[in-house]
Amino acid sequence: MLILTEVTQFESLVGVNPWTALFTFCNMIITFLLLKKFLFKPVKKMIDERQKEIDDMYREAQASKDEAARLQADYEEHLSSARAERDEILRDAVSRARKRETEILTEAKSDAAALLAKAESDIAQEKKKALNEVKNEISSISISIAAQVVGREISEADHARLVSDFIGKLGEGDD
Repeated sequence: MLILTEVTQFESLVGVNPWTALFTFCNMIITFLLLKKFLFKPVKKMIDERQKEIDDMYREAQASKDEAARLQADYEEHLSSARAERDEILRDAVSRARKRETEILTEAKSDAAALLAKAESDIAQEKKKALNEVKNEISSISISIAAQVVGREISEADHARLVSDFIGKLGEGDD
């Protein structure tokens, strides 16, 4: 009997009892349902919320990136328009400066021409004046020489004729 008790003990140790198997199976299902209700659902909810936060952060980051790209494009557009405006202002300033330079040069040339014409006119007047003075001086000298040579006084008409002749001879000598 010893052998039989040993076999029974061995069977009870290794064997399958249907009630124990059913109880273990029910235990496992209850544990699974409890874990599902109290562990899996809250963990899944927490993971979903975290995923939503991450998606929102990505969406915000993309929106910020798009806004930054738009602002950069606006900045570059404003910068290029400012450069174009600067170039236009410079071209306009250079054009006005050249025009003013031309006006100043024209005005200076006309002033110089006017001064030159006035100077030439003054020179011509001074030349006439000097010639008249020389004529008068020569005429008085010639009258005194003629009076001494002739030994008499010369009339006004004679004097005018002598001066004209003398001047005519001077004018022929200049040519």
